[in-house]
Amino acid sequence: MLSRKEFIQLSLEHNLFFARIMKEHMIFIESGLLIIDSSFILEGENLKESFEDILRETVELAKGAVSNSVLNSNEIVTPYTLESERITEILTGICIDENITKSELELVSNSAFIYTEGLEEKLKDLNERAINLVKEVIKYKEEILKRLLKCNMFANLYSLLIDHILREARYYLMALESIQRKEKPIKDILENQIFWDTIMKEHAQFVRGLLDPTEVELFNTANGFVETFERLIDKTKKAGPKDIPEITRKALESTIEIRDFKRQGTQGLINCQIQAIAYPLLADHILREANRYIRVLNTTI
Repeated sequence: MLSRKEFIQLSLEHNLFFARIMKEHMIFIESGLLIIDSSFILEGENLKESFEDILRETVELAKGAVSNSVLNSNEIVTPYTLESERITEILTGICIDENITKSELELVSNSAFIYTEGLEEKLKDLNERAINLVKEVIKYKEEILKRLLKCNMFANLYSLLIDHILREARYYLMALESIQRKEKPIKDILENQIFWDTIMKEHAQFVRGLLDPTEVELFNTANGFVETFERLIDKTKKAGPKDIPEITRKALESTIEIRDFKRQGTQGLINCQIQAIAYPLLADHILREANRYIRVLNTTI
């Protein structure tokens, strides 16, 4: 059973990370839909704004309470997030509240922070509202995926991308529901690694598919990461408890490598040095997911 401090820190950590991820999913969908599906664009915009509200409130509650390991991991925001948002808003016309990012960049950890019953109750309420919102997002993504698979909708979005972000929403929901029960979200280390290794593999697939055909070297590098994570996933599925240290070490090495590749890609898109059907916020988004996975893996070793 989670202690009060663990409950508060895990609630803050998951909402800081995933509420931002969810709101950015709405930006990605909104930018990929066509005007004929304006009702979905409007619904996505409303969901994005709702997640901004959750994130804004979480940041206020997080002041002093979040661990240094989370803040230093660059999973909440990176040095590139603010500029990525600015450029992406200019390129897409989609409004992005940069003040949230500025507030997150100012977050610090306080070793003397007192984890009060009042803060615990506020986070129970916040988690419950986030759970209800994530359920709405899951239905929204499921409907878009169903239409894409049945060819009832055309969008500049891979079906796999929608399936990918749908799985991330379900993961967030599972984590919040576990935390609300005062249970740790990660119950099976290898199962969790398969989930995140698959996310990393699919990131490489998306990068490979969004690059301009002239970006041959980057295409080949991305393709190499696809193969690396496919092998790792296969090994992890066959592994047992005694194999966890070695499997985790390999996952960490591979994720650090793809993290560095994503960081270079984010810088390249910001500086207009890479030709791709992508904007900087997409690259910064997948960079943050790698940063989070690296922190989680380091806690396992």
